Amino acid sequence: MGSDGRHDTSWTVAVSATLHCLTGCAIGEILGMVIATAAGLGNVPSIALSVVLAFAFGYALTMRPLLRRVGARRAASLAFASDTVSITTMETMDNLFILAVPGALAAGLADALFWWSLIASLVVAFVVTVPVNRWLIGRGRGHAVVHALHQH
Repeated sequence: MGSDGRHDTSWTVAVSATLHCLTGCAIGEILGMVIATAAGLGNVPSIALSVVLAFAFGYALTMRPLLRRVGARRAASLAFASDTVSITTMETMDNLFILAVPGALAAGLADALFWWSLIASLVVAFVVTVPVNRWLIGRGRGHAVVHALHQH
């Protein structure tokens, strides 16, 4: 909270929170797409695997510094409360972008289209998610839930 008792809604805090979320989402998304592409999975299983891994890594990165302070159960609860909307927004935008790029899901790991569309989708997801996180933080939700416990 700021010195006036209100939550800090600055763009800097929102960008920091979104970068934190983006890190977990990117790890999961890229790993999921690489595994799915290498395994020859179809579009729906590829997207499902990527989304599941994005949530898993996103929550895990939030939980990691909290585990010693509050224990596993509370850390999981805090991660769920702080990151769900952000990860959901990011994953929605990311996957909509990938689906909109002709041939992106069919591209192989050696194709430039695979990599540039994946990177561009994460940039789009980041840009859309920053204002969402700013709005949540300003209302004491999202990243604000764990902001006092996290040391960024």
